[in-house]
Amino acid sequence: QVQLVESGGGLVQAGGSLRLSCAASGSTFSRSPMAWFRQAPGQEREVVAAISASGSATFYPDSVKDRFTMSRGSAKNTVSLQMNSLKPEDTAAYYCAAALGPYLRSSRYAPGSYDYWGQGTQVTVSS
Repeated sequence: QVQLVESGGGLVQAGGSLRLSCAASGSTFSRSPMAWFRQAPGQEREVVAAISASGSATFYPDSVKDRFTMSRGSAKNTVSLQMNSLKPEDTAAYYCAAALGPYLRSSRYAPGSYDYWGQGTQVTVSS
């Protein structure tokens, strides 16, 4: 059974930092595109970071660029999201996502491009 499990969420003051981790089991994603998404209440799920299958390229929307960094862990099947200079508008549930194979069937920014999802971890940024 394939599972993605996120950890590292919590409550932080504006300007602070958090590091989220995602551990995969049941399949290998070391050569699959992966991403972090977030969803605030009443909002659509949006990508905050994506990493290529090889891990050599990362992608960020303007809203988090230069503040968030996604990377693959030294352990297989792990990815992390370092979040700095957090803002109250970063408050959301954060989800790890992975594609089944080495290629995405659509845009890396589209939730439908990913086949596996974690249950999410809550990030709350207080002002």
